[in-house]
Amino acid sequence: MSAQWAQAWLRASAAVVHDRSTWLTELDAAIGDGDHGINLDRGFGLVVARLDAQEAQLLPAGVVLAEAGRVMLGSVGGASGALYGRALARAGAAIPEPEAGAGEVPPLEVIVRAFEAAVEAIAALGRSGPGDKTMLDALVPALGALRASAGTGTNLGEALARAAQAAEAGLEATRPLVARRGRASYLGERSAGHLDPGAASSALLVRALAETCPAAERVSAG
Repeated sequence: MSAQWAQAWLRASAAVVHDRSTWLTELDAAIGDGDHGINLDRGFGLVVARLDAQEAQLLPAGVVLAEAGRVMLGSVGGASGALYGRALARAGAAIPEPEAGAGEVPPLEVIVRAFEAAVEAIAALGRSGPGDKTMLDALVPALGALRASAGTGTNLGEALARAAQAAEAGLEATRPLVARRGRASYLGERSAGHLDPGAASSALLVRALAETCPAAERVSAG
């Protein structure tokens, strides 16, 4: 993953979260604290401000994501700040820095590794899994789609498009679920019938990742 792509993805994520912040907040108001969109919008706004700093322009992709994670951890209230912050930090740590003389890791393999690290961090911190009506219900299907594409020769752009579709299907599948984690779990059966706001924001971020994939990165996954 190039540093330019990492920055483009974070900027696109900030833009879409800003555009959809009211929707995200309305989803959260139905089954949570009603601040998911507001908090994420503020957090990603600060991430963009950090990217605008001159020193950020020279950082490799892994460091860019890790720094974004630290910003989110320090600025976003509620569970979403901790979960997204930890996920970004772990994803950044999983992206190798280019080394002279080292063989190039296929771009899709890099994305899979980073995605795995992010999902594992969220699952561990939130003590949750698929079916609990959380952001993992969007992220785990997306990761599954990426893994299925790896090693098959699938174009990276197509692999990411499939991941975005899987995340969006996972989001829709949260509607009938009864929440087992987070504030929504306090509602019990009343949490059914609503989309999970964390899964909604996760699906937006995965779609942004697919849409910002640069032409130079759209090489064979195999």
